Amino acid sequence: MLVKTKAIVISSLKFQEKSLIVKCFTQSHGLKSYFVRDAFSSRKSNQKIAYFQPLSILEIEAIHKNKGTLESFKEIKIAEPFHSIHTDIVKSTIVMFISEILHHSIHEEEKNESLFTFIETAMHWLDNHDEITNFHLILLLEITKYLGFYPDISDMDMPFFEMTEGIFTPFHAISSLTEHETNLFRKLIDLKFENDQKTFHVIERQILLKVLIDYYSFHLDGFKKPKSLDVLKEVFA
Repeated sequence: MLVKTKAIVISSLKFQEKSLIVKCFTQSHGLKSYFVRDAFSSRKSNQKIAYFQPLSILEIEAIHKNKGTLESFKEIKIAEPFHSIHTDIVKSTIVMFISEILHHSIHEEEKNESLFTFIETAMHWLDNHDEITNFHLILLLEITKYLGFYPDISDMDMPFFEMTEGIFTPFHAISSLTEHETNLFRKLIDLKFENDQKTFHVIERQILLKVLIDYYSFHLDGFKKPKSLDVLKEVFA
């Protein structure tokens, strides 16, 4: 089946000497993996390795056999080129981190157009702004809306946030955040990308990052801590 769709690059893995296996989150068919033969060969002008940087947004024509095997690209082009995401060290570190999170979070081969649109919009926001110290925290929390475990905010005035149920409670359980962590988490829930980026200081952001990684671990089977987490911490230290 010939498919034309936008696709967000989640990961790329070198295969043998010249080829790639590229995992993409497509607008039309959810998660798909593609085999790119001779990706490192200059002769293949339509399959440049630069296309497959983390979270690049592509327009693709692809052959989908839908048999659980690797699919193949027919045509590829950059849908919306980024100006700073892959050249700014802070932004590129954030993007590497987010792509790892998505790699371990999105598993279904089914359409989730609202999540696709959110990630696409968020990447453009990141590309066009410089005050971005809370971006990754807000993004991780917002993505839980589309994955089905966004916190229940109906009792946000309660002193503790319980991680497994995703609710605010009056009692502290084993899987609850402390009051201090809950206060920070409550403040994060109210934040948008465009809000003041000085809301948290460095230590508070590190606490929230750990909280969010733990929250994902509670709710997603097989979720793994991103390898780029330590690099991200260094960048924002």
